[in-house]
Amino acid sequence: MGVLLQSAPQLVKSRNKYVARQQKSRQTLDQVSELTTNRLSVYLRCLTQLEDAGVKTMSSQALAEQFHLNAAQIRKDLAYFGEFGVRGVGYYVRDLKRHLRQILGLDRKLRVAIIGAGNLGLALADYQGFRQEGFEIAALFDNLSAKVGQKSRGGISILDIHDLKKLARRDRISIAVIAVPAPSAQRVVDLVVASGIKAVLNFSPGALQVPPDVKLKSVDLTVSLESLSFYLARGEEEEAADGT
Repeated sequence: MGVLLQSAPQLVKSRNKYVARQQKSRQTLDQVSELTTNRLSVYLRCLTQLEDAGVKTMSSQALAEQFHLNAAQIRKDLAYFGEFGVRGVGYYVRDLKRHLRQILGLDRKLRVAIIGAGNLGLALADYQGFRQEGFEIAALFDNLSAKVGQKSRGGISILDIHDLKKLARRDRISIAVIAVPAPSAQRVVDLVVASGIKAVLNFSPGALQVPPDVKLKSVDLTVSLESLSFYLARGEEEEAADGT
């Protein structure tokens, strides 16, 4: 018949190999922290600069020295995902960059919806850096009828928030960016979750609640500014102490 059927022992062996691969994949994901993925993004930026400068190969030590990183940490982070270095050569910049893009899921287009067409939402919608890294801003959403139907300066349409659930599934939106006032944020996140979107980047202040299967990452600009204020205040205190 032209079809070779596996024997029972072969089937068991194949199944065991598949299970082992799945378990290893889950273990790797469990071991990789958010700090690790953040560092992978930093490595990717560094490799992009090197490639743009025409650099072909780079050791972990040279990479660390040029970009003020930690060579041992670089090797440890990359080891979670395989062996990328070549003895006596280091890393091939273009190949490692490609591998990191695959690891970070940037080897495919990701469609993003921005919720809130205020100043911040409009600025985010027109930021060209997202598109360069493979993130496509699919739409802006707002609840103000006066804004619905308009476009950002870059040509992104502003749609009615009530259409989010329908359009999220139709347009395969993977990530939602929340840029609404704090009092509305949780209600908007609930709508995003109900729309089937599993990844949320939140710019609204305050703690938001999402189900365990939804990844929420918050960027609180006020907290960042307060941290900088603390740094400045401590520096001023030290200067004052030195002057006494």
